Amino acid sequence: MTLPHLDADTVRRLVPVAGAVRLLEEALLGGLDPEATPQRPVVDLPAGQLLLMPAAAGRYAGVKAATVAPGNAALGLPRIQGTYLLFDGRTLAPLATMDGIALTSLRTPAVSALAVRHLAEPDAGDLLVFGTGPQAWGHVEALAEVRPVRRVTVVGRDPGRAGAFAARCRELGLEAEALTGPGDQTGERAGDQAGERAGERVGAAVARADLVVCCTTARQPLFDGALVRDRATVVAIGSHEQDARELDGELIARSCVVVEARSAALAEAGDVVIPIRHGTITTHHLAGNLAELVAGRVVPGDGPRVFKGTGMAWQDLVVAAAAYEAWFQRTRSRRT
Repeated sequence: MTLPHLDADTVRRLVPVAGAVRLLEEALLGGLDPEATPQRPVVDLPAGQLLLMPAAAGRYAGVKAATVAPGNAALGLPRIQGTYLLFDGRTLAPLATMDGIALTSLRTPAVSALAVRHLAEPDAGDLLVFGTGPQAWGHVEALAEVRPVRRVTVVGRDPGRAGAFAARCRELGLEAEALTGPGDQTGERAGDQAGERAGERVGAAVARADLVVCCTTARQPLFDGALVRDRATVVAIGSHEQDARELDGELIARSCVVVEARSAALAEAGDVVIPIRHGTITTHHLAGNLAELVAGRVVPGDGPRVFKGTGMAWQDLVVAAAAYEAWFQRTRSRRT
């Protein structure tokens, strides 16, 4: 029997982002422990990396095989690609395959939105986004589901892409501005007046933002963490390596920091591993994981709030199972 395949459009149609946020929260409140998720093996390849992400929970098990190919942008291909295979949890019989990147593009913003729902101020409406790719756009849509986003400022290296992103935001009825800046605060264009002015505009956007989302491939901090105002919420999801980060130690040290899982963060999140390595913070600085946050066991203080995500296999499984069940019900309804 040929396995059914749920393509990207089908996955997005079956599980809207607001539904994904609810499903993830229900899974955590139902007792799913993110710390128990197996660590994903990351295999270095000539063209990039291969990530294998297995998980099991409830009635299902599954695995995502994802690839990260940095050189694909020059070829007009996605940087991240992948496929998901869903199994019956009791018999381990294969049930379906799915577009793995559709799952990633859905569950990652949904996880961030879940964290923002519990971390951000209720009236947070000024959103700053670093990055112009699918994850950046997904976060605009997802955060608008949990907070009254009214203004979006997007920062990208390519003026055309940043401008198109801002125009897309305006089509949703949002006030939007596009800024162009270097990839990190180390100053690729230090001394260049145009670069300095761009950096000043980005800094002003950081200082006023209620919500800051980092969805980039940067390996060094994107902005000066001292600029982030108290009670603002920062989400960083762009890196999953110990020597890469989007946020600086200054911001991490003064913030209430929540991670998806301590085990995953300490293995993969340079945003927290590098400050620990430098002695800026200790492991005890982490305020909690996502399950503890949604259960009300993390109480943010008056400083900034940070959510650091690297992506975990349990998130894919929750969304994949929901997509399969919705597809199965619709298929059965058509037959009867």
